[in-house]
Amino acid sequence: MTLVNTSRRRGAGGWRRRRERAIALLLLAAATVSILTTAGIVFILFWEAVGFFSQVPLADFLAGTRWTPLLEPRRFGVLPLVCGTLIVALGALLIAVPVGVGTALYLSEFASATTRKILKPVLEVLAGVPTVVYGYFALTFITPMLRALLPSTQVFNAASAAIVVGVMVLPMVASLSDDAFKAVPRSLRNGGYALGGTSMEVSLGIVLPAALSGIVAAFVLAFSRAVGETMAVTLAAGATPKLTFNYLQSIQTMTAYIAQVSQGDVPAGTLEYRSIFAVGALLFAMTLSINILANRILKRYREAYQ
Repeated sequence: MTLVNTSRRRGAGGWRRRRERAIALLLLAAATVSILTTAGIVFILFWEAVGFFSQVPLADFLAGTRWTPLLEPRRFGVLPLVCGTLIVALGALLIAVPVGVGTALYLSEFASATTRKILKPVLEVLAGVPTVVYGYFALTFITPMLRALLPSTQVFNAASAAIVVGVMVLPMVASLSDDAFKAVPRSLRNGGYALGGTSMEVSLGIVLPAALSGIVAAFVLAFSRAVGETMAVTLAAGATPKLTFNYLQSIQTMTAYIAQVSQGDVPAGTLEYRSIFAVGALLFAMTLSINILANRILKRYREAYQ
């Protein structure tokens, strides 16, 4: 009987080891597919970009102030697209970061459990709205309001795109900031209250600085999200590559240009077609640089609690 039980235990142990090994192999396969997919995308992106830069000097691409690759005379200065992308992203952050951090601070420090239970899901609903709906919302609601206040506003304008992208990234900023506030230990708050601080003083003087690294992460992710947004800015901002900082005029972002050329009107393999890979490579380099900078900032200001 003892020999039978020992044999059963060995059989069960062998089956468990084989199952764990199979799970480890599946996880390894999933990680390998992800890495190969990323490597393939980056390779195709830069391979086509190299074909573009063999015909267009890199200095003309980066420093040129006119972008007319589909019209004669063709110009490939990408600065108008970069300018359009940045003013939309920065305008969106001016809306999303203060409102998102304020909302998260209220939910974390001041709201009752019932209020939090109601407001948090309502806020997260905004993240589930399709981006094309945001684009039509900007075109049919925000733009008429802006034109009523400022008659010089064009039908397609950067302000509407910035506002609607700010609303889109607001749930991300609020959710990440809320997690950062909740990660602050209760002992820090109690220390502030023990010194006679009010709720507002403790929140702004202790909790907010202690959660700075998480807020910076939310800021960077929101910026990357705003830079990469396509559909809403295509509908709201128009398709006029223009080197301007006037939010009331039509502009074109880098993603909007890629979407425009990818519709199939431009033959594959031509210089115009390869220009979307050059713009995509520059966009990739920009977002990668932002993420690297953010990691350095996070390491510099990261707070460790026990």
